[in-house]
Amino acid sequence: MSDAPKTSGMTRLRNYFLTGFVVCAPLAITAYIAWSFIGWVDSWVKPYIPARYSPDTYLPFPVPGFGLIVALILITLIGFLTANIVGRAIVGFGERLLGRMPLVRGIYGSLKQIFETVLSNKGDMFRQVGLVEYPRKGVWSLVFVASEKETEINEKLDQEGDPLIAVFMPCTPNPTTGFLMYVLKSDIVLLDMTIEDGAKLIVSAGLVAPEVKTKLVTMNGEPINGTVANPPLGPHPARKSRTASSRPNK
Repeated sequence: MSDAPKTSGMTRLRNYFLTGFVVCAPLAITAYIAWSFIGWVDSWVKPYIPARYSPDTYLPFPVPGFGLIVALILITLIGFLTANIVGRAIVGFGERLLGRMPLVRGIYGSLKQIFETVLSNKGDMFRQVGLVEYPRKGVWSLVFVASEKETEINEKLDQEGDPLIAVFMPCTPNPTTGFLMYVLKSDIVLLDMTIEDGAKLIVSAGLVAPEVKTKLVTMNGEPINGTVANPPLGPHPARKSRTASSRPNK
């Protein structure tokens, strides 16, 4: 009889600890990453700030984040200067100069294209999350679907009405690494989850799954409120059509 309250008390203490850990761990990790980023930027920028303009000269302690503020102001100022004709001419001259350097021009060109795609052309980013059967039939992998574009790959591998779409299959738990694949559009099962939900699913190794979305669907032409599964329940569309076509006509 005496063991039951003791066990119940230990269970409550364990639950309290786990609840506190769930609350504190994300805050601590976020604060650590933010503090590390601020310190990294300060270590790069502060040495180039004249001593008379740095508050560290007049205060008995360093001011964290001052280098980050200076960096943001400088980047904004450079963007403002680049927006006019003189600034564009200077940038163009610098790019032509870099274009004559064999190794540097490749690195600079690739990085510039990546940053322009991510920051400027929002429509060219990943637009949807999907599933493809990889690495074998019956095993599904999460992919980020890019926009459909006419490329040399599509022309060389034309599939007569079934275009190839570029998809990026990220690795767990680091979604910045992965595989670029060109998959037939009919072989991709598109999901309703957002790109952010897909990234959370990848980073958490499947532990943080988005909630199943509920939207208006129809059954026999009548609108009903139903649950749409992620991925859709039932057989794969392509597989279903092959099965139906293989049945003999009675």
